[in-house]
Amino acid sequence: MPRYTVTIATGNQWFAGTDDYVYITLVGTEQCSERTLLDKALYNDFERGAVDTYDVRVEEELGEIVLVKIEKKKYWMNDDWYCKYITVKMPSGEYVEFPCFRWLVDDKEVVLRDGQARLPQDDKTSLVKQHRQKELDLRRKTYRWKEWQPGFPMSIDANRHKDLPRDIQFDSEKGVDFVLNYAKAIENLCVNQFMHMFQSSWTDFVDFERIFVRIKNTISEYVMKHWKEDFMFGYQFLNGCNPVVIRKCTKLPDKFPVTHDMVAVSLERELTLEQEIEAGNIFIADYEVLDGISANTTDPCTLQYVAAPICLLYKNARNKVLPIAIQLGQTPGEDTPIFLPTDGQNDWLLAKIWVRSADFQHHQTITHLLRTHLMTEVFAIAMFRQLPAVHPVYKLLIPHIRFTIAINTKARDQLINECGIFDKANATGGGGHVQLVQKSMKTLTFRSMCFPDMIKARGVDNKEELPTYFFRDDGLTVWEATKSFVSDVVHIYYASDETVQEDEEIQAFIKDVCSFGMQDFDQCEFPKSLKTRAELTEYLTVVVFTASAQHAAVNFGQYDWCSWIPNAPSTMRKPPPNKKGLADVNLIIESLPDRGRSSWHLGAVWALSQYQENELYLGMYPDEHFIEKPVKAAMEKFRKKLAEITSSIKRRNEGKKLPYYNMSPDKIPNSVAV
Repeated sequence: MPRYTVTIATGNQWFAGTDDYVYITLVGTEQCSERTLLDKALYNDFERGAVDTYDVRVEEELGEIVLVKIEKKKYWMNDDWYCKYITVKMPSGEYVEFPCFRWLVDDKEVVLRDGQARLPQDDKTSLVKQHRQKELDLRRKTYRWKEWQPGFPMSIDANRHKDLPRDIQFDSEKGVDFVLNYAKAIENLCVNQFMHMFQSSWTDFVDFERIFVRIKNTISEYVMKHWKEDFMFGYQFLNGCNPVVIRKCTKLPDKFPVTHDMVAVSLERELTLEQEIEAGNIFIADYEVLDGISANTTDPCTLQYVAAPICLLYKNARNKVLPIAIQLGQTPGEDTPIFLPTDGQNDWLLAKIWVRSADFQHHQTITHLLRTHLMTEVFAIAMFRQLPAVHPVYKLLIPHIRFTIAINTKARDQLINECGIFDKANATGGGGHVQLVQKSMKTLTFRSMCFPDMIKARGVDNKEELPTYFFRDDGLTVWEATKSFVSDVVHIYYASDETVQEDEEIQAFIKDVCSFGMQDFDQCEFPKSLKTRAELTEYLTVVVFTASAQHAAVNFGQYDWCSWIPNAPSTMRKPPPNKKGLADVNLIIESLPDRGRSSWHLGAVWALSQYQENELYLGMYPDEHFIEKPVKAAMEKFRKKLAEITSSIKRRNEGKKLPYYNMSPDKIPNSVAV
């Protein structure tokens, strides 16, 4: 009597094991086995982290095993079970792997294909074709699009974390609860006493140290000491939390009438302002997108303000980028003066603080929320809807969308919802952040998601012109390494450009992103189909890079750069000055967030900057969705390249007072999960 030996691995996460009944059916090309209960006498089967082995006996050999059906039936009460993989040892001694990496919930069954990745055109038998289609039909019913706010990218149709499919929920919901994390942050930072002190201003800048001194690091402490200095202000446009706004100025906009006489004292090369522009030494940061955005009115006792400043920056002879002119609005005029370094010390400082506050709003809502979190969710939903688990692109992307839908659902439920945490301390809370996303969608194009294109479009791709733009340099290096890995995988499964065109599932994935995820907005310019392996490689590189490196670069430095409140005010409580000579220390302190809002802000940037427990970093793929040796070789090549990049960045950072490591691969999680 032929015997098949089945090995089943249970996950290591909390509550992965089960006491329910587990049945298996082996489906072969010749016939199927009987439905077999997997149970060993006097043994606790399927415990967390266990690897259990069972024999399945049949009357005749089944032929090639093409499917494995796993069923879980209630023993006493429903007990979810996480199955990592199943290995079947054939009577011939050959092993066949069936990756699972899924939760079995209630009394439902899971039918698994073997681990070899296949394109739809590779499937020849009706049995596997039907299985493939059935899986997608079920997924499309489970992963539904929903418009959370008009004009937003589409999101998952689920109001709360517990409404999500079990496979994409967090292992431990408590660990990523925003309310609990804020409470933990506030406790760690010892700011409990200030949490409810709204409308209570700090007395002076030194007073801010009362909520800062508990937890600090090399960068945050350096920021606290040097935040008033122009070099620190300019440096953040290159390597701070929001290094995506600065662009080369090729012509001064009419709305920003800076003259040579205004800035001559700041120019070092004996050139006119026009000549400095032509030489590529002038840059600009324009926050026009904030113009007309509603300020937070959720607290009737505190007026809050949003400005849309423009800042002119100059690269001096020592390659430092310094501010030389600031206008705190988009319409020039008598009530919108252009502030200069030659103005009074407090006037200039307050103008810079307003720019930093605008930059904070831009960072949180556009750079971070929209362009990493929400966009990765679009890719994730389309992937689940259009790509079965056997598809090589599914296997490639699944580690990079891990927990993204879950964290975004949590955010919509607790953080950016009406009366959520975001409303507590942010100038664009109470609806302004929604307007900001809607407005920013008009400039979100596919090409702007491609890192090299984004850098080039802003005119900051020349390393000689900006030699200390580490975000750009490290980002391009990680982009190329990621693209090389993706290309290797694409070329393993797609023999030609025609193979891409013939892959109906990948074409459906691309179309779903554009037509549903991006709602077919005219300006988005996302492709609806792909014709070549090069196009597919670039597209998938965008997905992987956005979810990993881009998110890491703009997320994990938040405590570094934003924990010193005056350097990144989450809100402003006085309107922008409309005349020079008005600012003094009292006006600046009264403009900055009060004690309560400062504490909420500090808790936020601390919580958002924390890596997850058991974080998986770029290149780490412990769940072996791929079983083929060529792909594993490509992964190993990728890891070696990432290790080289990490070592290079570490060497560059040695001895620097302001090391830049946000794009270092050893600090880049695989996915958006915080």
